[in-house]
Amino acid sequence: MTNAPMQLVFLLVFLIYLLLLLVIGIISRSRIKNSVDDYYLGGRKLGPWISSFSFVAAYFSSVVIIGGGGFGYKYGLSTIWIGVINVLLGTALAWIVLGKKTWQLTRELNAITLPELLKKRYNASALQVISALVTIVFMVVYNVSILKGMGNVLEGLLNIPYSIALLIASVIIIIYVALGGYLAVVWTGFVQAWIMLLALLLLTIMTFNKVGNLTTIFTRLTEVNEKLISTPGLWSWSGLISYALIVSFGVWGMPQLVNRFYSIKTPSVLRIGTVLATFGASMAILPYFNGAVSRILFPNLTNPDLAIPLLVKNILSPLGQAIFLTGVIAAGMSTFSAVLIICVSALIKDLIEDNLKITLSPQRHVLYARLTSIFLGLISLIVALKPPAMILVITAFSWAVIASTNLWPYFWSLYAKTPKRVSGLLSMVSGLLVSLIWLILKNPWGIHGFIPGTVISFIGYFIGKIFQKPATTCN
Repeated sequence: MTNAPMQLVFLLVFLIYLLLLLVIGIISRSRIKNSVDDYYLGGRKLGPWISSFSFVAAYFSSVVIIGGGGFGYKYGLSTIWIGVINVLLGTALAWIVLGKKTWQLTRELNAITLPELLKKRYNASALQVISALVTIVFMVVYNVSILKGMGNVLEGLLNIPYSIALLIASVIIIIYVALGGYLAVVWTGFVQAWIMLLALLLLTIMTFNKVGNLTTIFTRLTEVNEKLISTPGLWSWSGLISYALIVSFGVWGMPQLVNRFYSIKTPSVLRIGTVLATFGASMAILPYFNGAVSRILFPNLTNPDLAIPLLVKNILSPLGQAIFLTGVIAAGMSTFSAVLIICVSALIKDLIEDNLKITLSPQRHVLYARLTSIFLGLISLIVALKPPAMILVITAFSWAVIASTNLWPYFWSLYAKTPKRVSGLLSMVSGLLVSLIWLILKNPWGIHGFIPGTVISFIGYFIGKIFQKPATTCN
């Protein structure tokens, strides 16, 4: 098939998908009723399938599909451990440990956002302000990595300029988030999770058909470099463990993921949702495997992030390429939209309304939220035109700072009977500063900034307990 008919197949599948997203956005808009709770949390009435698979879609974006493939290509089969830890620590254990208590506490305190939960639990507006500012700044950085992943795929498979690819990928997201808010985010996420799963399974099956069984894969990778089949192999233990933790344990402090626990209808949803989310999250293993195997076919790539796009282009049929293209774009769109709605809530709800004390009617709040989603989406698009580093490097940087800031104050807000204001502030500020300084120093000893950031944040919480009496919860 010539290039023109192939692009026609891509375009047709992609346009059908985009039309579906727009329909979901329009339908979701009709259900918001100018309610702040509806716009940010879908009225807190979501079931297990929507909650779990939208969590998976928001977690495993084009960053994992393209960036994970890039790490697999560069470091080999040892990177599969990252996907395994994503499933066990980042998904299953997160739902078990955080889910029910988060649901209970956010209902009790009537908290809509993670920064608001921290403010009310510690009775400290400073925690809300710091958490919101960090969320806005570094979530935009994270969204840059997501756009880069989508742009790389469209560029590699459709042979269109990177800048045009970014524009196509971002405009539809901005439109449906502005229209439908959280409901549009979770419903599109549900659809996108299944498209991602189908695309990754298709690629993995066809990769085996192309290269052979596991024995053949191990043999041929050994011929390229024997360290590609060992652990940690070409990587260091410190690097492998650091990255696995930041993209797994770091999830526990990421607002766009923990807010799935806010919006579920009843606690019984959590039991079913935990199983469904763990099943869906298993797809995270596949990009690392496929990226490592692609080293057999393309041993001399200068840009590892092109490993998966090239693999797709060389082993899938035009229809298969179109499905995979849609799957990657779906992955990016689901996470981008989830992050975008969190940035909007941090700016409008946490900073402007709660801390600048600017009272907004529900109608005006929703209007400003829609305009802000457009504004922040465009900022991410502009920065993504010339992004630095590999995709997963950008992601790990932003996740390290956000998680080091939020994780332990959030965790202890759930499990401490009498959380203390100084403990929360010291934990948050120390985690933020240490992770930033460590990252600026370019990860000494190969240890990522998330590790020292969260360790110091943990210690900071208990040091703070020495200096202050328990805070009174602010309802």
